[in-house]
Amino acid sequence: MSSFSSLGGSLDFDRDVPLSDRLKVFKSTNYDPESYVTTHCSNLSEKEIRHLCMHLVSLKKASAEEMRKSVYANYASFIRTSREISDLEGELVSLKNLLSSRANIIHSIADGVRVESLNDRTDYGEDAVNFEDREPTKIDKWLSQYLEDLEVLLAERRVEEALAALDEGDNVAEEARESGSMTPSALLSLGNSIMENRQKLADQLAESTCQPSINGFELRSSVQAMKQLGDGPRAHTVLLKCHEQKLHRNMQSLNPSSHGTAYITALSHLVFSTIAQAANDSLAIFSDEPAFTSELVTWAVNQTHAFAQLVKKNVVAAPAASGCLRIVAESVHICLEHCLLLEDRGLALCPTLLKIFKPYLEQALTANLKRIELCTAAIAASDNWSLTYPPVAGRSWGGSAGTTGGSQQKLSSSAHRFNTMIQELCEDIGSLEILQLSEQALEGVLHLFNSFVNLMINSFPSSAETENLEGTGRRIVNLAETETQQLSLLANAVLLADELLPRGTIKFSSNTRSGDQSRRASEKRPPEQRELKRKLQRFVDQLRDSFCRQHALELIVTEDGGVRLSADIYLSMDESTAQPEWFPSPIYQELFVKLTRLASIASDVFVGRERFATILLMRLTETVILWFSEDQNFWEELEAGQRSLGPLGLQQFYLDMEFVILFSSQGRYLSRNLHQVMKNVISRAIEAVQANGIDPFSVLPEDEWFADVAQIAIKMLTGPPSFEGDRDMTSPTAKSVSSVHSHGST
Repeated sequence: MSSFSSLGGSLDFDRDVPLSDRLKVFKSTNYDPESYVTTHCSNLSEKEIRHLCMHLVSLKKASAEEMRKSVYANYASFIRTSREISDLEGELVSLKNLLSSRANIIHSIADGVRVESLNDRTDYGEDAVNFEDREPTKIDKWLSQYLEDLEVLLAERRVEEALAALDEGDNVAEEARESGSMTPSALLSLGNSIMENRQKLADQLAESTCQPSINGFELRSSVQAMKQLGDGPRAHTVLLKCHEQKLHRNMQSLNPSSHGTAYITALSHLVFSTIAQAANDSLAIFSDEPAFTSELVTWAVNQTHAFAQLVKKNVVAAPAASGCLRIVAESVHICLEHCLLLEDRGLALCPTLLKIFKPYLEQALTANLKRIELCTAAIAASDNWSLTYPPVAGRSWGGSAGTTGGSQQKLSSSAHRFNTMIQELCEDIGSLEILQLSEQALEGVLHLFNSFVNLMINSFPSSAETENLEGTGRRIVNLAETETQQLSLLANAVLLADELLPRGTIKFSSNTRSGDQSRRASEKRPPEQRELKRKLQRFVDQLRDSFCRQHALELIVTEDGGVRLSADIYLSMDESTAQPEWFPSPIYQELFVKLTRLASIASDVFVGRERFATILLMRLTETVILWFSEDQNFWEELEAGQRSLGPLGLQQFYLDMEFVILFSSQGRYLSRNLHQVMKNVISRAIEAVQANGIDPFSVLPEDEWFADVAQIAIKMLTGPPSFEGDRDMTSPTAKSVSSVHSHGST
C-alpha cells in the first residue's frame, strides 16, 4: 500500500489541489505512459489498481468539464477573434492586390526604360517609323474592344457575362505575360483595367443587394459573384445585412397591439425563418468556413437578442408584472418552439432567449402565486363548505385522467377554485420544462396548499374564538359550524393532497413525454413526487389534528371554562349512600354518540377514502383518552388527593374504559396505541386502589358483567334498529377484558 500512497501523492489524488497541478505529471514532454505504469504500478495490488483507475477516470471527467467550461467562457472571445481574422484576411487580399498593381507598374516602367535605351542605341535612320504613324496591332485592337465591351457589360449589369469577361482578361494577360506578345504598357493597362472593373462590379453587386425589391435568388447570385471576385468577407457581411434589412421591413407590417399570441407567433416565425434562411444561404455559398460561421453565429445571436427585447417590451413585461403567467408562458413557449427548430442547423439560440425571459417568468410566477392565495382567501370568506361537483366551464387540463378522475370529485367552492388555478399554473409551467422552474413552482404549490389549510383551520369555531382572544389579524373566513361542514374541510384537504395536486405537478416533469411514458412515470412516482406527497400529507395532518382537538375540547371543557373529565367523577361515587346505576359516564356517552354521528357523516363525505375516516375517528378517540391519561392534576387527585379512590369509583372507571374499548373495537378504530394506553390507565387506577389496602379484584365484577353493561349502553344509545346481532369482535385490535384483569393483578 505504500507504493500506492506514493503514487497517489505524486498524482495529488487525495489532496485538495487545483486541477492544473494534478495534471502536471501528464503534461510533461518526457511523459511515457508505458514506462510510467511500469515504474509506479508494478507493485500495486488489484484493489490499489482499481482505486487508481477510479481516480484516473474522475480526473478525466474533471479535465473534460474544465475544458467545456473554458470553451463556453471564451466563446465570445473566439467569435470576436474569428471576426477580426476574417477582416484581416480581407485587408490582406486588398493589400496583395495593391502590391501586385504597384509591382506591375514598376516592372512596366523598368521594361519601358530598357526598351527606350535599346531604341536609342538602334539606328533607324530615316526609315524609322513614329509611334503615331504606326498602324494598331491585332492585340491593340483586341484590348481596345475588350475594355469597351467590359464597360458595356458593367453598365448593363450583365453580371455573368462580366465575370466571364474578367476571367477571359485574366487568362489573356497571363498568356501574354508568358509569351511576351503584349507590350509592358499594354499589359499594365490591361491589369489595371481588370482590377478597377472587378472593384466596380463588386460595388455594383453590393449596392444591388440593398434594394428592397431584390429576391432570394438574386441575392444569392450577387453574393456568389462577389465571392468569385475575391471579396468573400464583404460578400458574407452583405448577405447578412440584406437579410437583416428584409427582416426589419417585414416586422414593420406587424401590429404589436393585436392579439398577443398571434403577434408572437407571426414575429417568431418571421425572425427565426429569416435566421434559418440566412444560415442556409451562408452554408450554401461559403460552406462551413470558421470565419464565416462565427460571423453568422454572432449575427444570429444579435438578432435573437433584439427579438427577445422586442417581445419583452410589447408582450411580456406588463403581464409578468400583473401575474398573468399564462400569457407570459404561452409567449415564451411559442418563441422557444420556433427557436428550437434552428438547433438542427447548429444554432443554439435558446440560451439567449432564456437569459432575457426567465426573470419575467419568475416574476409572473411569483405574482401568480400571490394572486391564487388572495383569490382563494376571498372565495373562502363566502364558502359555505358544502361539497359539490365542479362547474363545467373552465380550461381543459388535458388527458383523460383530468376529466374522468379529478373533475368528478366533490369539493367546496373555494377548493374547486383553488384546484383550477393550481392546475392551470402547473400546465403553464409544465410547458416550459427547459426553464427549470419546476422546483420553484413546487415550493409555490406547497406554500399555497399550506395557506389554504390554514384558512380551513381558521374556519373551525374554536379557531375563531382563539383569534378573538388573541386579537390576531387573520384573514376572514366563513365558519364551518356543523360537523358536516367540518368534515368537508378534511375532504377538501385529502382529495387535493392525495390526487389533484400530485396529478397537476407531475406535468412539471412529464409534459414533454408521450402518454404511455407519462403514465409509467406517474406509476413509478419519482422521488420528488413522493417527497411532495409527504409534505402535503403533513399539512393534512395539521388540519386533522385541529379537528380532533376542537371536538375533544367540546367534550372535555365546559362553556364556562370548567373540566368535565375530572377525578371527581370517580371519587364522589364512594361518598354517596345511594346505589349507583351502572352506566358509562356522560362524557363517554357523548363521545360515543359523537363518533357514531361522525362515522355516519364520513361515510358520505369520504367515499372511497374509508381508511382516512377510520384514522380520523381513531385520532379523535386517542385525543380524548390521552388528555386525561397525561393530565397530572387528574392523577394527583386520584392517587394522592384528600379523597381516595374506592371500589365503586374503580368499577365505574373500569366500565368507562371497557365501554370505549368495545365501541371503538366495533367501529374498527381501536388502535394498538389506544388499547395500550387504556390498559395502562386501568392498571394505574387498580394500583391506586391497592395503595389504600383494598383488594380490587375482590370487589370488581366478572369480565362478562362489564361487557354486558357496555353492550347494553351501546344499544340504548344507538337505538334498537341499529343492533340486531351479536357483538362484532372480529377486529384485529379487539381484546378481552380478562387481559386487563390479568395485567392489573401482576
